[in-house]
Amino acid sequence: NFAKIDTKREARTGFPEVVYAESKTPQQVAAIMQVMIDGGEDNVMASRVTPQAADEIRALMPVRKNGSTPFSPVSMIQEAPTACVLCAGTSDLPVAEEAAVTLELADYRVTRLYDVGVAGIHRLLRNQHVLRAADVAICVAGMDGALPGVVGGLTPAPVIAVPTSVGYGAAFGGLAPLLTMLNACSPGVGVVNIDNGFGAAVLA
Repeated sequence: NFAKIDTKREARTGFPEVVYAESKTPQQVAAIMQVMIDGGEDNVMASRVTPQAADEIRALMPVRKNGSTPFSPVSMIQEAPTACVLCAGTSDLPVAEEAAVTLELADYRVTRLYDVGVAGIHRLLRNQHVLRAADVAICVAGMDGALPGVVGGLTPAPVIAVPTSVGYGAAFGGLAPLLTMLNACSPGVGVVNIDNGFGAAVLA
């Protein structure tokens, strides 16, 4: 009785409802996911799950006949669209992985380019061929948020920029990189909200 599950969201929008787990107990998350499975969802996903909570949720979820659980990776297909997920620094990894895993749930073939921020721009430049091969790029960065504008100048693909809350005082919890990304002079750069890797992947 604590949640009303939108089991028809995929039919309306092309992507199923995802459980935002950050403010929920493992028991609540497992119960919601079970309702989604019982309603016919082939793949279910929860975002913002801590490792400890993930272990508890796995223990609560029934094992399917083939021995897998709803947390198993989805199989990929050769014709699937491709995405490149980049992050500026290791501190941005949780948000980048949220985007990457969500894309994989949607059957994207995902290439990860992590720790390629502009302070060591040679790390990005040596991977230009990877960028240009992708249908879309998701670029995650905190601090000054400069990476998406650079990426936008290196690829013909649309770039979805994700500011993170990583940074010192004047980064204002992600506001500074958000403003940098909104003012990127490279064409084809769009921006989602701070730390919203999931939203970036669904937009892609």
